[in-house]
Amino acid sequence: MLTTTTNTIEGKRITQYFGIVSGEAIYGANIFRDIFAGIRDIVGGRSGAYERVLKDGRDRAMEDLIAEAGQLGANAVIGVDIDYESLGAKGSMLMVSVTGTAVRLE
Repeated sequence: MLTTTTNTIEGKRITQYFGIVSGEAIYGANIFRDIFAGIRDIVGGRSGAYERVLKDGRDRAMEDLIAEAGQLGANAVIGVDIDYESLGAKGSMLMVSVTGTAVRLE
């Protein structure tokens, strides 16, 4: 399924709008990952543990978005927006949410 952040797709005509679709993924913070991420940040390195969690969350949320669009009969999702949010006490959880408009392209 084609997904894009743009509202149109060059060379394609939108023949039907199905509405807004979304996908979410929520992860709890891991204390050991937090400690090691803090150490890497102190020495100036990148936090590979957090980067993997962010990528996994984005991938899972996109899978949900695509599945929802497919159930509606769409063959594309346009206007995709990806958001990251910390939740819970002291930001102990991470939520990745994606939204877009499910459409049928000709």
